[in-house]
Amino acid sequence: MKASALSLLFIAQLAADVDSFGIKSSLFTRNTQLRATNDESDKKRVVVIGNGMVGQRFMENLIDLDTDKKCTISTFCEEPRAAYNRVKLTSYFETRDPSALSMTSEFDNDGRTPWYEENNVELLLNDKVVSVDTKSKTVTGASGKTIDYDVAVFATGSFPFVPPIPGKQRPGVFVYRTIEDLEAMLAYVKENNVKSAAVIGGGLLGLEAAKAVADMKVESHIIEFAPILMCRQIDQGGHDALVGKIEEMGLKVHCGARTESFVGENGSTDMEDMSPVSALRFSNEGWDDLDVQMVVVSAGIKPRDELARDTDIVVGERGGIVVDEQLKTSVDGTYAIGEIALYNNFIYGLIAPGYDMAGVCSKIVAQEQLGYDLGLEETPAFTGADLSTKLKLLGCDVASFGENQPPPDDADVSDLVWNDPIGGIYRKLIFNKAGTRLRGGILVGDANDYSKLHKLAVQGGELPENPAMLLAPTSARGDVEEEELSDDPNTQICSCNDVTRGDIADTIKSLGVDGASLAEVKTCSKAGTGCGGCEPDVKMILKQELEKMGGSLSNHLCEHFAYSRPELMALVRTDADPTSVDSFEKILHKHGHGDGCEICKPTIGSILASTYNGIILDDGRDALQDTNDRSLANMQRGGTYSVVPRVPGGEITPEQLIQMGETAKKYNLYSKITGAQRIDFFGASKYQLPDIWEELGSVGLESGHAYGKALRTVKSCVGSTWCRFGVQDSVGFAIRVENRYKGVRSPHKTKSAVSGCVRECAEAQGKDFGMIATENGYNLYVGGNGGVNPVHAQLLATDIDEDTVLKYLDRYLMYYILTADRLERTAPWQAKLPSGKNGGGPIEHLKEVIIEDSLGICGELDSRMQYLVDTYHDEWAEVVNDPARRAKFKQFVNTDEVQTREEMIEFIDQRGQVRPTNWVPDGQPQTNWKPDTTDVFSRSEKSWVSVGKTSDFAPNVGSAILYGDTQLAVFNNAQRGEWYCTQNMCPHKQAFVLSQGIIGGTADGIAKVACPLHKKQFDLADGKQLDGDLSLITFAVKIEGDEVMVELPAQIEVDAILGTTGLRVGSSCSELDISGTDLEKEILNGVRNTTSTVV
Repeated sequence: MKASALSLLFIAQLAADVDSFGIKSSLFTRNTQLRATNDESDKKRVVVIGNGMVGQRFMENLIDLDTDKKCTISTFCEEPRAAYNRVKLTSYFETRDPSALSMTSEFDNDGRTPWYEENNVELLLNDKVVSVDTKSKTVTGASGKTIDYDVAVFATGSFPFVPPIPGKQRPGVFVYRTIEDLEAMLAYVKENNVKSAAVIGGGLLGLEAAKAVADMKVESHIIEFAPILMCRQIDQGGHDALVGKIEEMGLKVHCGARTESFVGENGSTDMEDMSPVSALRFSNEGWDDLDVQMVVVSAGIKPRDELARDTDIVVGERGGIVVDEQLKTSVDGTYAIGEIALYNNFIYGLIAPGYDMAGVCSKIVAQEQLGYDLGLEETPAFTGADLSTKLKLLGCDVASFGENQPPPDDADVSDLVWNDPIGGIYRKLIFNKAGTRLRGGILVGDANDYSKLHKLAVQGGELPENPAMLLAPTSARGDVEEEELSDDPNTQICSCNDVTRGDIADTIKSLGVDGASLAEVKTCSKAGTGCGGCEPDVKMILKQELEKMGGSLSNHLCEHFAYSRPELMALVRTDADPTSVDSFEKILHKHGHGDGCEICKPTIGSILASTYNGIILDDGRDALQDTNDRSLANMQRGGTYSVVPRVPGGEITPEQLIQMGETAKKYNLYSKITGAQRIDFFGASKYQLPDIWEELGSVGLESGHAYGKALRTVKSCVGSTWCRFGVQDSVGFAIRVENRYKGVRSPHKTKSAVSGCVRECAEAQGKDFGMIATENGYNLYVGGNGGVNPVHAQLLATDIDEDTVLKYLDRYLMYYILTADRLERTAPWQAKLPSGKNGGGPIEHLKEVIIEDSLGICGELDSRMQYLVDTYHDEWAEVVNDPARRAKFKQFVNTDEVQTREEMIEFIDQRGQVRPTNWVPDGQPQTNWKPDTTDVFSRSEKSWVSVGKTSDFAPNVGSAILYGDTQLAVFNNAQRGEWYCTQNMCPHKQAFVLSQGIIGGTADGIAKVACPLHKKQFDLADGKQLDGDLSLITFAVKIEGDEVMVELPAQIEVDAILGTTGLRVGSSCSELDISGTDLEKEILNGVRNTTSTVV
């Protein structure tokens, strides 16, 4: 062993010995003091009291200005981790990872990030300041540490205001402010089986807290004293729209509520009893008690000014440290910023004004305390802030800007209101009396044009001749054009961080074409790092600026192909030798590199299907298919599948209905009729699918392609055959349309509808393509869709007959298939098309291409679509009638044994049917499973076990095997000539599905598998998650002759860790207890008889 290594070992052992005797030694503890230097005494000491978002921003700004290192910075932080983004606190539930909220980089185990050491900032964690002495200029923390200061900056923020409601002291009453608050709530919910909770407060913070409660899978009641929610931002109309959206999500809203007390389980209502909370009692006449088991108080904030009150710093009558325009307090050398600062008798509770204060304060300190000449023409000043805001609360856009609620006596007011209670959209624009100036507004449900309206109100600008043209929401204007971004470099893009377009453009130029990625631009400019609402604008600016610099925003499909989907499609369809591009391997060899991945494989699988239309499970194409296509069914929660027969036009026979019912009953499938005139069956195991489809096929039912990016349905009303208003046979035409385009693969799913008259009962104008009957034929609409961003379809042609409709649709759909991007619906694809020659927008371009053949491609479009129609095959019939294809649905390749769905996840009764139990939120038991050690079987005696013949394992996919009670996944990576074996259970949600994932490789050569449920990536060699901190248990594989051998411990040991019985997801979160059982004895005996070896 080298001497240096021995020295390190000696020091490590000495440290352990010192610790074992309880001796404190500065040699072995974190040195929180700044290292003294010869010129340290010449530096000014800046102490920042509070390490929240605003305090952190102040330090970052000051460090940027302090180019000559004239100061040292210390910051006190009472929390167990450094600054994090409280604005995005509810997103904590997505990962339960505090680092996802960090203001700098990932936290280490002590709650620190490298930023502080890199910038020579002394970070005092878990150390709340208890006193400030402005005479001796010292700050003292709870730890007893006292620091001298030249400059003290109060950034203590605020604390939640808790009204003096009797019972506020009870267990189960929380505030919503920190990560620890959320963790405490989660623990209380779990330990006390909380089913219902109340959130006191219906403002911005209250609604965020309500979302947090809902994310815990707890019924959430919003309790607001005022008659409306968010009374500072919206009015009654906005409230009505917002409440409609909130209640659609299952939350309950109670406005005008006068909470009298939090009632204990023992019925007490006093201020001392500690019985857990069980109800809310109101003083409203006729209101009953509201049964809840938890209360979250989010009724406003109060400045944390208690430190200043013990000094000679002036504090406002109702709280807050009084500051001037330079954020100076009444005592020299002390400043206050953020929610602690009282400017002009007003506390600013939003992050954007706090950042403005941090910017002004840092410049003042740099100039006046550190002596820098910043070359500013005017003294930096905070003179108030624009309180306009755009947020997404509980999934609903809410924005207010300018003078959104002028006083009642303001005579120069004229307002316009858009109120769509069905769509949940409310918009109020407030103009001056003359209608020449937009003063402000309220937007609920659709705020896509907020930036444009905000600029008109705050900065001024010329209004349209008819100002009412600004009123309609973008979703109701019949188009999906992106809002234009101003070229003015002074236009504010990020209000949270006050970043202008010019700031972003300068950042992009400094990074250069090669270095300017979206992530780098956000990090360097701070744009998009607050609430995140401006990220689409930042991306658009990046695209535009890169183009100016001769570069472009990469449209590469993935790391394996330097082409977009349309470009790859063009390369395939125009290749002079089609046989050289008729498989993934050939396309990869000719136009890409590496192994492929979960992005490019399904994309090329779709291109091959749209070009050659072969059976997607044949010739290795099953290895390209995404989660659902590989099984010809939609994977659902718990790893079961749904079965969706095609019902063309919604027409179905009694015999088909009877067979559906008998099949559903036989396999105990949950049955539901959808809004698209189909019947869905849920809960089928993969091995059952061929048998189910054999029974359904016996009455002529075909695959509904609900699993594919293909035509789903053509909805219809009954039309002229039954309806007294119908003018055409909409059912007959819908059946004709659906039977023509069924099975046609496309970049994304497509939906259609046929309405028999202008009453539009089939909702054809909300579909990718739709037909509305007229006296003379049909009007054809294209480019609509429902979903998250509903788009109204546009009129392509009028009064055309059925044959002409199909001709135009052939061309429209094939044009879309050839030129759309990956996973791009028709609506956004259509919106990006060039304008027609007459300036009529993309719809005019489509008329020119499809009707007038302006590009001369109609012949190709017609023939390509006809080829797909002529080569249609019912995929399930092909499986049912072919033993080789049917064998692909066997559960385990090494045995005919099966594990039923109930063995893997608990099924519960719901209204007479069964469904899988709810998944619990991430971070709770039964999620994010991890073994006790990284190599749990390292001490186990292993042997090589044959698990099948090489021919049993399809190439380039995973296959499941059963070993005792344990499911394992064996991956035959034929492309590399490598084999891997891992657990079959994805640790994220404990679902036994990994063998169904797509395998591929990273740019640096790591073989990986993507979980089919949530696309989490795992290294197949060592099992480590590539995009997180989970891991898989892996086992060695070797091939002997044609035998596939896996090196495994004894079954009893593997089952104890990975057995399906122990990992089954149930409604109870209790762990499997084997204490005192025979299983425990067998395991212990196995361990005693094991020969331990060091590998």
